[in-house]
Amino acid sequence: MIPPMITAANVTVPNAAVHADAVRTLSRWEPDDPGQRALREAFLGFLAARPDAGARSCVPGHLTASAVVLSHDGAHVLLTLHPRVGRWVQLGGHCEEGDAGLAAAALREATEESGLGNLEIDPRPLHLDVHPITCSLGLPTRHFDVRFLLRAPADATPVRSAESIALTWWPVDAPPPDVAPALHSLPASGLMDA
Repeated sequence: MIPPMITAANVTVPNAAVHADAVRTLSRWEPDDPGQRALREAFLGFLAARPDAGARSCVPGHLTASAVVLSHDGAHVLLTLHPRVGRWVQLGGHCEEGDAGLAAAALREATEESGLGNLEIDPRPLHLDVHPITCSLGLPTRHFDVRFLLRAPADATPVRSAESIALTWWPVDAPPPDVAPALHSLPASGLMDA
C-alpha cells in the first residue's frame, strides 16, 4: 500500500497564526541597527524553513514573545528573576495556540506574569534576540525572541506570578548586575526612549 501524499491541505501546522503574523510583522519592520536588520533576515529565513517555528515542539528552535514593560513615565523597567535562567529578564515566553500573533502573545505573557491590566503595547518589534536554552521540552533548543515595548498605567503595582522568583521595577539606567546580557544594550541604544 502506498501512503497518502502529504500536502498542505492535510497537514496541521502548529501555531499557524503566529507563524503568519511573524512573517508579516518582521517583513514590515525596518530596524535602524544593522545587527538587528541582519537578525531579522535570519528570523525570516528560519520562518521560511520551519512552518512549525511558532510551536515550542519545534526542537531546533521556536519563536517566543517578550515584553519590555516600562513604567508610565518611562523611568523604570519591570523585570522578573527567572527561576530557570537565574537572571533578571524581561517578561514573556512561548506562543500559545490561541495567540493571534506575536504582539498578542507578548501582551498575554506580560499580563499573566505581572498581574497588570491596561498595558499598552507598541505592535512594532523593539528588539530581536536568539539565545540557547533548555526550556519546557527538557532538550537544548534556541529561542527566537521578538521583544515588544509596553507601557504600564500610572501607579501600576505588579503581582508576582508562580513563574517568577521576584518581580521588581528597576531604573532603566540602573538595571540589576545579573540582568540578561541582551538587556544591557537596550537603554544605551535609545530603544527604551520610545
